[in-house]
Amino acid sequence: MDLLQKKMPSSIDAEQSVLGSILIDPECLNDVSQIVKADDFYLESHKAIFEAMQSFSLNNKPIDVITLVNNLVGEGTYEDEAAARSYIRLLVDITPGSANAKDYAKIVRDKSTLRKLILAAEDIERDAYTESDDVDSIVDVAEQRVFDISQNNQTRDFIHVRDAIMQTYERLKALRDAPEDALGVQSGYSDLDKYIVGFGKGDLVIVGARPGVGKTSFCLNLGANIAKRSKKAVCMFSLEMSAEQLVSRLLAAEGMVDSYRMRSGKLENDDWDKLANAASTLSETEIYIDDTTGVNVTAMKGKLRRIKNLGLVIVDYLQLMETEKKRKDGSRVNEVAEITRGLKIMGKELGVPIIVCSQLSRGTDKEKKRPVLSDLRESGSIEQDADMVIFLSRDYYGEDPDKANLVEVIVAKNRHGETGTIEMSWLGQYTKFSTLSTDIREE
Repeated sequence: MDLLQKKMPSSIDAEQSVLGSILIDPECLNDVSQIVKADDFYLESHKAIFEAMQSFSLNNKPIDVITLVNNLVGEGTYEDEAAARSYIRLLVDITPGSANAKDYAKIVRDKSTLRKLILAAEDIERDAYTESDDVDSIVDVAEQRVFDISQNNQTRDFIHVRDAIMQTYERLKALRDAPEDALGVQSGYSDLDKYIVGFGKGDLVIVGARPGVGKTSFCLNLGANIAKRSKKAVCMFSLEMSAEQLVSRLLAAEGMVDSYRMRSGKLENDDWDKLANAASTLSETEIYIDDTTGVNVTAMKGKLRRIKNLGLVIVDYLQLMETEKKRKDGSRVNEVAEITRGLKIMGKELGVPIIVCSQLSRGTDKEKKRPVLSDLRESGSIEQDADMVIFLSRDYYGEDPDKANLVEVIVAKNRHGETGTIEMSWLGQYTKFSTLSTDIREE
């Protein structure tokens, strides 16, 4: 049969059973709304009925035949009450019961997904035939369309505020039952978490410092903390150091093994035991490292889509990233602006925080001052796109011996909470950052 003559996938019986289940037991609307949206229904009349039910629920009105019929006639879905009442009663009569409401809803959602996949395939076919853009862009758009469908995240479509409100209600109920989920991804450093309240989904977090202060180690420590605590995948893109170098730092920090002895090969007997324990702990985590040089946002996105249970992305570092196309004006500032926007969009699409290391201008060295937002290299777009900016500042000039192992962690920008400065301990021989305990502060 010609593809054009084929009918779009749908299950009218499942759609009727979903609506009938809600009429039989209005309480099941909450469960159903987590599975399907109004746009998932194939028939426009079914979509209108589901929207009316959601509206009644949000306004604490009873969902029954009389109120539903009155609404559907008033909205023009049916021309007269008799036709509306007849169909609503039919929905109740043909539905076996509400016990399988979620199963019916999954069928409706699956058919909707197939329809979306068909439409996306038609768009992809058209773009490929017309060669509307360069090949890499066409492939990226095609991947994105399929990825959006697989994640039930149709970013190209409008979402009615009613659906968004229902989703918000469900999230608030979930947070009521599990309040710790409201805190976002915890850094593992208690003093820092008091300020940032955790890294939120889609947050772009910039960690800035001059070379030698420890921004790579700080981000590695964050990644290890989060991987161990959350049990989610943490992906690290290292554009400067090799995977082996990063793993050496991870092992040194986790096992508290002197990094110099690791590099020189002069390990002591107890070092091997520490390394074995550290290797065992890290092997149980879902940490992935990509040390491809000159990677761009599109390449990152393609790799990250294949990672299941993704929880965090770390990029080290921003100034070494490349754009998909070289700009004709040759402006690195504009290229960085394009990269930061791409990273921000990527984080939002994947629903995970993106932590990015960034260099600071040389002015902080010359003036020996604490860094500020304007010290970010190519700072305009970085400062604008970032949800959070964290600076690391250390007295590596050696002017104050008492602060040789102290690092100021400066939360300079925070869209979701407070800004401020905390002090952390820098254990350089282990490439490890640690929250200061009370006794250390007193000393």
